[in-house]
Amino acid sequence: MHLKLGWLYPTLMGTYGDRGNVICLEKRAQWRDITVEIIKLDQDAALETWSEVDLIVGGGAQDRQQEIVMRDLQGAKAEKFKALIEADVPGVFTCGSPQLLGKYYEPAVGQRIDGLGILDLVSKHPGFEAQRCIGNVAFEITANPLAENLAKKLGYKAVALGFENHGGRTYLGDVQPLGKVLTGYGNNGEDGWEGAFYKQAIATYAHGPLLPKNPFIADWLLEKALERKYQEEIIFSPLDDQLAVQARKTMFNRLNLSELNNSA
Repeated sequence: MHLKLGWLYPTLMGTYGDRGNVICLEKRAQWRDITVEIIKLDQDAALETWSEVDLIVGGGAQDRQQEIVMRDLQGAKAEKFKALIEADVPGVFTCGSPQLLGKYYEPAVGQRIDGLGILDLVSKHPGFEAQRCIGNVAFEITANPLAENLAKKLGYKAVALGFENHGGRTYLGDVQPLGKVLTGYGNNGEDGWEGAFYKQAIATYAHGPLLPKNPFIADWLLEKALERKYQEEIIFSPLDDQLAVQARKTMFNRLNLSELNNSA
């Protein structure tokens, strides 16, 4: 089996180490004898290149770099990206990427930047005097069918761990939140929700990066990408994730969430 992984603007949107999500997906696929081809979806990528991908990864950026991306991702390229999401191509979009997928982003300085409108959400930076949302975050995944799929696979409700560092605040419209915040800020530090989920696209402020801390999410993305491509049910056998499990238990203890250790 073979997958083409589209990496969204890796140079401009790689500020917070979210390359780790690409590495995690690649390695967990290779450990199962699935070959992975990394395709850079950036300013130089031909339009037909976008049509080839089976899975998409997007990371974070500073406001200036994000503005460059949002102004480049217009026209036929934007329509192609939208079509991929609507066609159930799985994706994970962290930090600045969800703002890109939303209706618009209002930076601390400058004019509102229109997003792709794939997700019914808006993001606003309250100004440089406002406190940034920084720190470890934990949230119970509640969006379906993702939550149901993960609970069936794990035998318990999935709790995601990550690290957030964002000035912008995101507010959801008619779209499922990804999860309910247990500790941390989440989308805006007000309503208790974290991220968004649409079709098979995961949007979240949690990085760190996200997937090595939550390998069950990586496996879900890979399974769904393979199912879509090969039109057959894919159920992975477990890998040896003891290091990740121990790291998760340590973090649950650090966050005073030790009662979740059986969910590691």
